Amino acid sequence: MRSGPLAAMVAALILMRRVVLATADAAAGTGAFCGQRAVGKCGLKTSPVVLQESRAPEPVVPYEQLKTMLSRHSVQLFDVRNPDEFQVGRIPDSTNIPLGELEEALQLTPDLFRSRFHVIAPKKTDSNIVFYCRKGNRSATALEIAFRLGFSRAQHYAGGYKEWEQYERQ
Repeated sequence: MRSGPLAAMVAALILMRRVVLATADAAAGTGAFCGQRAVGKCGLKTSPVVLQESRAPEPVVPYEQLKTMLSRHSVQLFDVRNPDEFQVGRIPDSTNIPLGELEEALQLTPDLFRSRFHVIAPKKTDSNIVFYCRKGNRSATALEIAFRLGFSRAQHYAGGYKEWEQYERQ
């Protein structure tokens, strides 16, 4: 990703995402947590607990990983470019949701989403949601929107369609 305000914002969102997921993972265990020591239901500290970083996927998907996800049909791939760009060329099995429509689209009911985009609506807990655009700028913004709406495991293909085309020509 490039440096600048958008990159800083995405980095902050990624950090916040990791904290939220680590907290959720920790809370799923026995008792609550106080620092790195477990606190039992009676409020007494028990054995030390090592908190591990969440096993959630990284928010940036490299080309090789995207190819694997596509070959396994284990990705919900959303192209956030404009429809005319999508018509000129796209990554196979992707669904076009222009960036300007994304926030509204991600808030649709599952039935409305399916009728509008002809694919199953992503769930906030899905870890296979990937956004892409031409070079990664709009998909970074899409990732920010998705995180803000609670899609905490969403990802983006930072290389975008431009990188995809280069790899596919080889």
